[in-house]
Amino acid sequence: MISKEGLIKRFISYVTIDTESDPNSNTTPSTKKQWDLANKLAEELKSIGMQDVNIDNNAYIMATLPSNVEHEVPTIGFISHFDTSPDFTGANVKPQIFENYHGGDILLNKEENIVLSPDYFEDLRQYIGQTLITTDGTTLLGADDKAGVCEIVTAMEYLINHPEIKHGKIRVGFTPDEEIGRGAHKFDVEKFGADWAYTMDGSQIGELEYENFNAASAKVKVKGKIVHPGYAKGKLINSMYMATEFINSLPRLETPEHTEGYQGFFHLSNMTGKVEETVLEYIIRDHDREKFEARKALFEKLANELNSQYETEAIVVDIKDQYYNMKEKIEPVMHIVDIAEEAMKQLNIEPLIKAIRGGTDGSQLSYMGLPCPNIFAGGHNFHGRYEYVPVESMIKATEVICKIAELTAMKKQTI
Repeated sequence: MISKEGLIKRFISYVTIDTESDPNSNTTPSTKKQWDLANKLAEELKSIGMQDVNIDNNAYIMATLPSNVEHEVPTIGFISHFDTSPDFTGANVKPQIFENYHGGDILLNKEENIVLSPDYFEDLRQYIGQTLITTDGTTLLGADDKAGVCEIVTAMEYLINHPEIKHGKIRVGFTPDEEIGRGAHKFDVEKFGADWAYTMDGSQIGELEYENFNAASAKVKVKGKIVHPGYAKGKLINSMYMATEFINSLPRLETPEHTEGYQGFFHLSNMTGKVEETVLEYIIRDHDREKFEARKALFEKLANELNSQYETEAIVVDIKDQYYNMKEKIEPVMHIVDIAEEAMKQLNIEPLIKAIRGGTDGSQLSYMGLPCPNIFAGGHNFHGRYEYVPVESMIKATEVICKIAELTAMKKQTI
């Protein structure tokens, strides 16, 4: 059995190291502090007996668990990221452990009266009687994706200590900067050398995903003209008013708070403004590629219309694609999803096969030649003060990794 105490200890040792990434940095990793956990992980992989442990100049970590079967089987991989989101602070994380969750409100922080409540976060009721790890309400937890990292390391340690479980060659990989969309940018797929892999980066127990958003970022710069307001008639152009018109021209109900399932959205994530210049930062998401392209085209159309209205070239749109829906790359090799589904069923876990309303390293890796579905890591309420993870879900995720390895060893080389 997976050691509950050992898993908790390992997880806490990871989340208490600040690894927040920075979208405004041009380095890899984007923050020096990510090296603190990266170096720790490389040493830990060596200490548990992994082979070919390597950490490159960009903090990408790879390691091998050699096959313990004589016949040829596919080489599979398991991948997670060790950075945390810049959406909320990951410094000075103080995890709290709540044994035998009673089903009611959890007081995270008495001084600030921060409460984790099942009346608002209904998923909590799934975990009555289990052990929950939470924040203290002042930081995120980092279960996204240090839970996945912890599960992979723990699974490899378990397989090393239990050679009676037969498996082929297994590769593991840990990446920086996933939270800012760069986790796979410098991942060496050829060096990794797996036929396929799984990211351990999902949420609740049972999640199994091979569809994700097509994603783009959009920066809208609006130039105005600053003139003394007492003498501004016919001269002053207030960029903030023009930016407001742009915002209001987008479909109001096609935003994250009004969409679900396969519905795409526009999300205004940041704005800064003065009379002379206003900058709007958006993310654009849609599972359907044609709708995704139409959303990007709408930005250009609105900018052109407003520029014509004001007889100016004040509005400039810069759109950059970030990643694409991996469904196109996974469907031709659906047996890799079937193996994960069968692993869950054998462990009495109900598979929840659904589309990701987001992206993972796996979406980019799939387009780089490494088909890579996504499996649950157990956490909830990522990127904020209410993040938590049930320990029992982490144990199950660890068991799924071991079971996938075992089932794959029964397969012939298929890719």
